[in-house]
Amino acid sequence: MAIPKSAYPAPFNVTRASHVVITSRDLGASRAFYVDMLGLIVSDEDANTLYLRGLEEACHHSLVIKRAPEPVCERVGMRVYAESDLDAASEFLARRSMPYRFVEVPHQGKTLHFKDASGAPIELCARMDVKPRLVVAFDQFRAGAPHRLDHFQILTPDLQAVCDFYTAMGFRLSEFVAIDGTDDLVFAFLQRKGNPHDIVFANGGGPRLHHFAYTVPDASHIIHACDVAGRMGFNKNVEYGPGRHGPGHALFVYFRDPDGHRVELFTTHYQCMDIENEPTRWDVSYLANRPWGYPPRERWYEEASLFAGVKPNYPPRRAGPATLESLISSSK
Repeated sequence: MAIPKSAYPAPFNVTRASHVVITSRDLGASRAFYVDMLGLIVSDEDANTLYLRGLEEACHHSLVIKRAPEPVCERVGMRVYAESDLDAASEFLARRSMPYRFVEVPHQGKTLHFKDASGAPIELCARMDVKPRLVVAFDQFRAGAPHRLDHFQILTPDLQAVCDFYTAMGFRLSEFVAIDGTDDLVFAFLQRKGNPHDIVFANGGGPRLHHFAYTVPDASHIIHACDVAGRMGFNKNVEYGPGRHGPGHALFVYFRDPDGHRVELFTTHYQCMDIENEPTRWDVSYLANRPWGYPPRERWYEEASLFAGVKPNYPPRRAGPATLESLISSSK
């Protein structure tokens, strides 16, 4: 694979990962999980929709949960700096003969819908309604006390196509994981806001949403979220961790919500916004030699949320990252 170079200047100004829209069979169970257990803030709600945000977030929502018969991800959202960037984005898509449409979305300004090179549905907007920022409202900190949405991870069978597409949009490749001795990518970390990633793509059947991630203040909030999960009967929803990542080295824990969607809490990461910062390469063998802790179960790599109306495709081969099952098998 050719490691792509980012377009500079970018054709339009994406500023950050912004929000994700998922569906749930049971909004009451979702509310108990995300608000009472995880600690997100309710911005608005009605009989069919929950709008949630983190404590640090002043914009109206970073997580939208809609009532539906089947749990899927409707789309992931990113912010652009100004509405003129939405017009520039539509021109970028038109030059590539990629369909797009402008839509009306509650609590958002002008909004653009399209599918990226992997087929994942993406939403861009420049404005949202504003709510009080609660970052120093310490009496409202609950469980993990999630502060802000940081990134999404999407599975795709064609990492070359999505890397070429996003770097053409001006995203920068901050880190990548490749098969030892090659440039065959297993993970690609792409960013706009100046830390390692706003969107991550991993080799696998897709497009499917692997997870979305919120920052927390420190490691104690990760442990407290797990303790609250256990107390509230969500003990089996703790899927992987607490642990420390290899790439990025953040402390983390992954949960599965009542509908199977995966959400990460983690202690954020380092800054990499300077123009001379080259992408950091990691060999896939490094993932088996993490600083401490065990690798995830195989299902962590394989299971993910379907995008609404999008049929996943599967790559001809997988890189075979380290799993807990392979570690147990090799130790016998």
